[in-house]
Amino acid sequence: MKRKGILIVVSGFSGAGKGTLMKELLKQYDNYALSISATTRKAREGEEDGREYFFKTVEEFEKMIAKDELIEYARYVGNYYGTPRAYVEEQLEAGKDVILEIEIQGALKVKEKYPDTLLLFVTPPSAKELERRLVGRGTETMEVIASRMKRATEEAEIMSAYDYIVVNDELDICVKETHNIIQSEHNRVFRNKDFMNQIEEELKGKSKGE
Repeated sequence: MKRKGILIVVSGFSGAGKGTLMKELLKQYDNYALSISATTRKAREGEEDGREYFFKTVEEFEKMIAKDELIEYARYVGNYYGTPRAYVEEQLEAGKDVILEIEIQGALKVKEKYPDTLLLFVTPPSAKELERRLVGRGTETMEVIASRMKRATEEAEIMSAYDYIVVNDELDICVKETHNIIQSEHNRVFRNKDFMNQIEEELKGKSKGE
């Protein structure tokens, strides 16, 4: 029986290590596809269309919005970012589990459109550890770090809207736990209605034949 992929949305606090977790998951297991976003921002040096992003003009992007070709989209600092529906659906039909790494608001919009979506929230083991990681990056001022911590406080209130909390303490353990959660999801009853109907019909056929 060929199984369809699951749409997985991963969110979490800035500094929780979402990007690193996703990279390791894709490196260690071959059944995952990371969704590629479309954007109107210009490509940076070394970036390729269709690899890091699908690069679009504002006109092209707004046509995609009008034609309902995006699962979700948002505008940040004057540029559009969004998740193309066609790419995601192709990957799901091919049996890949598709991961979208997006913000909480976008995640909840996806869940509205696709109720079967699996929502994962990545967090460090403590607020103290979150702050330590943000400081450890060495790329942001203390003012920016304080604003990220404040935002994390607000985001923590929405954690209960997610299906699973993933505590990213030791990366290797976290990768295995995330993989196990996703694979267990494939066996949920509501994801296997066709299979259950098939077994039921086969059993009815057998009992009639007896």
